[in-house]
Amino acid sequence: MSEQKQMSFLQHLDELRWRLVRIAIAVICVGVVIWIFQEWIMNHLFLSLKDKDFISFKLMCKYLNVCVEDTSVKMQSMTMSGQFNYAMTMCIMGGIIVSSPYIFYQIWAFVKPGLKQNELKAAKGLVFFVSLCFITGILFGYFVVAPLTVQFFSSFQISSSIENNFTISSYMGTVISTVFYTGLLFLLPIASFILAKIGLIDAAFLKKYRRHAIVVILILAAVITPPDILSQIIVSIPIIGLYEIGILVAKRVEKKR
Repeated sequence: MSEQKQMSFLQHLDELRWRLVRIAIAVICVGVVIWIFQEWIMNHLFLSLKDKDFISFKLMCKYLNVCVEDTSVKMQSMTMSGQFNYAMTMCIMGGIIVSSPYIFYQIWAFVKPGLKQNELKAAKGLVFFVSLCFITGILFGYFVVAPLTVQFFSSFQISSSIENNFTISSYMGTVISTVFYTGLLFLLPIASFILAKIGLIDAAFLKKYRRHAIVVILILAAVITPPDILSQIIVSIPIIGLYEIGILVAKRVEKKR
């Protein structure tokens, strides 16, 4: 009997290994494509965030009457391997983000056989909604949070005699982390669903601590955005909306239970 359990355990490990291999292959394939077009991606997707012609700034100027100017920031690499390292980082992170629906599917496919029939029914469409929330957060981070952050720190000066010369590691690190963490924040409704499903939270709990959550959200918005009120409000509103969606999700879970 113990031998059968051991074989079953080894089979699970083997399946996990192959799932991880598939994920790695997907990330590498996307990363290779990004590497081939790295110059275009760097110029049009990353460095364009500081230009006034970036689409988000155009829309802000047109509809909110908040216009920005081009920044005179210069980019430099201070270490011998600096540009290579961040080209690799761009490929890996880009591969993870683009492959995220496939990664979520592989994780789900590994967990799925261990669930009961009613749990499978309750988790129907989970991969789709996780992917949708994460990608929506990534897009929001890229088109809203990252450009505001870059614009603020690019134009901010203590003294006119000090020139802004950013290292590529500082610039890329700020943009990539901002976009990725915003994507994770948009998984709040999914977290509410899972926690409500296993009984750790309910709608009453989320309502009770709504004010505390809003304070935490404002702090998070202050951390991932530049220290100006407009940017914090723009980032906070959708996250607070996601918290409210989490309350509705928890209510629905309770009703079904």
